[in-house]
Amino acid sequence: MQRIICTERQDWRSTAEEYGFDFHTINGERYWDERAYYAFTLEEIERQIEEPTGEIDAMCLELVAHAVEDERTLRRLKIPEAFWPLITESWYRDEASLYGRLDLAFDGHGPAKLLEYNADTPTSIFETAVFQWTWLEQAIERHIIPADADQFNSIHERLIEAWKKLGDGRHLHLAGMTESTEDAGTLAYLEDTAGQAGLATTSIDIEDIGWRDDGGFVDLDNRSIELAFKLYPWEWMFRDAFGGQLIKAPTRWIEPPWKAVLSNKGILALLWEMFPNHPNLLPAYFEDDPNVGRLGASYVRKPLYSREGANVALIREGVTLVEQDGPYGAEGYVRQALAPLPNFSGQYPVLGSWLIDHIPCGLSIREDENPITGNTSRFLPHAIL
Repeated sequence: MQRIICTERQDWRSTAEEYGFDFHTINGERYWDERAYYAFTLEEIERQIEEPTGEIDAMCLELVAHAVEDERTLRRLKIPEAFWPLITESWYRDEASLYGRLDLAFDGHGPAKLLEYNADTPTSIFETAVFQWTWLEQAIERHIIPADADQFNSIHERLIEAWKKLGDGRHLHLAGMTESTEDAGTLAYLEDTAGQAGLATTSIDIEDIGWRDDGGFVDLDNRSIELAFKLYPWEWMFRDAFGGQLIKAPTRWIEPPWKAVLSNKGILALLWEMFPNHPNLLPAYFEDDPNVGRLGASYVRKPLYSREGANVALIREGVTLVEQDGPYGAEGYVRQALAPLPNFSGQYPVLGSWLIDHIPCGLSIREDENPITGNTSRFLPHAIL
């Protein structure tokens, strides 16, 4: 693994806008950054990223199977009791997952370590699946990178195949907070892949979903919502005004309700309990666990519910090195062993390893001068050399 400085395409901004990548710049700062790329060997991709991703996903599914049988686990995750039946029933109905992203610390030497699992509403899928692939093709054409370079990236094709399985003749609604440029772009891309799979689709703002008195969610045209992709976290849905209707509605959700277990950072502690000393896991404990002292005075403190690094703190020898502000933490925290990200010329990369229909199939990289990856951390492409 290496970070390689390279020439950027002079027309990358116009190319991004042509592709609908409207959030390539955030608050005047680069989000997409192709002044460098991360290079891997095929061995690194296959043995140290792809294989562990599949293994971690299998462990996560085993964890859910345990959780739905154990009220104590659901209580430790601070999942509201009213929604336990919704979660359990979705698991036993084998409701399918479309996608997820494991965030990994990896330096090309030791095993990749799971930092967290973005299991419910992972973003950056468009820039991963489409725009970095476009970069690869054009960078080869323009002799920016070697002619035999490749990329770990079959996300687009696997999304289309996954939608074919999920659709089952039903109309698909795609819902989210459409005032967010990034969320709107993610929804538009997923709607496009669903359309390529042959599904009829409707895009809707999450606030425009209504409820019909005879039971069921509807869109603005009073059409029943049978199948819905939601770029909106389960923990928010549980708290929203319509949350109480979720258990009554016949809507099938993507991601399914059982993903509420895996989108909770408490799984970091649960995985360590179930699979202690696994080479791809970091020691982790709930903050109220007496065993938390095993971590000593150096650890990462994470809220059970958190987005984009909010309220995460890195603590070394009792001193807080860096901490992100945010609104999270009321439900509690986990502590995870401190695994410093690799430092490449002052940049700290986090690898996002993507699963579509439980198949590892793509890689995204976010980097920052700050060792906590946040909403404005830059996206850099990668290549297999």
